[in-house]
Amino acid sequence: MTDLKGKNMLITGASGGIGNSIIKKLYQAGANILASGTRIEKLNELKEKFENIEILRFDISQSDKIEEFIENATIQLGGNLDCVINNAGVTQDNLAIRMSFEEWQKVININLTSTFLISKSAIKKMLKNKSGKIVNITSVVAHTGNLGQANYTASKAGIVAMSKSLALEYAKKNININCISPGFIKTAMTDKLNNKFKEDIMSKIPSARLGDPDDIANAVLFLSSNQSDYINGETLHVNGGMYMA
Repeated sequence: MTDLKGKNMLITGASGGIGNSIIKKLYQAGANILASGTRIEKLNELKEKFENIEILRFDISQSDKIEEFIENATIQLGGNLDCVINNAGVTQDNLAIRMSFEEWQKVININLTSTFLISKSAIKKMLKNKSGKIVNITSVVAHTGNLGQANYTASKAGIVAMSKSLALEYAKKNININCISPGFIKTAMTDKLNNKFKEDIMSKIPSARLGDPDDIANAVLFLSSNQSDYINGETLHVNGGMYMA
């Protein structure tokens, strides 16, 4: 079993299905965890379920408060920050000619700009520790495109390119920055899809099934552990073969 004892880890978007699974995996590996999200009732449920984890409500759209957020998270974790998992994100779907500037800007700002600002602030902490890991959650559609998601695909593709640049800048400082690109995963969001759409998706997945949140959590566990120390600037595709890089 992967050992993360003594490692201080921050997870954004912790209150969703994938976030829950990530926390479970890291908790089982012995990590010290701070779970962040916007829904305090969900965060309190996590606090009850997983003994000794820390929680911190924060909306990552508040870009001017992100540095303060990272500072507070680090304090809650005892003064060190070993790993950040940028899992939070939003969608605001529309066909391009109907997409408002506000719909474009909201998704870019939250998914891309806030991920950059969180990473930037976290890297400052990691430089002091002379080590660290950042795992950014992107999406298969960052590589394939998707109807009605010009804003979302641009934001997620931007995360991939940004992560490569950050990895180049800080690899010599013993900081690893990688991405995980999920395919279609069984969550509350996919549960709402109609059967016809699900069948269409399944026809494009060689593994002939939707992914499980644990499939993503397993990848996070690997990239946040010392087993991935020689992996940097990469994207791990977890999509059942839907997209093969």
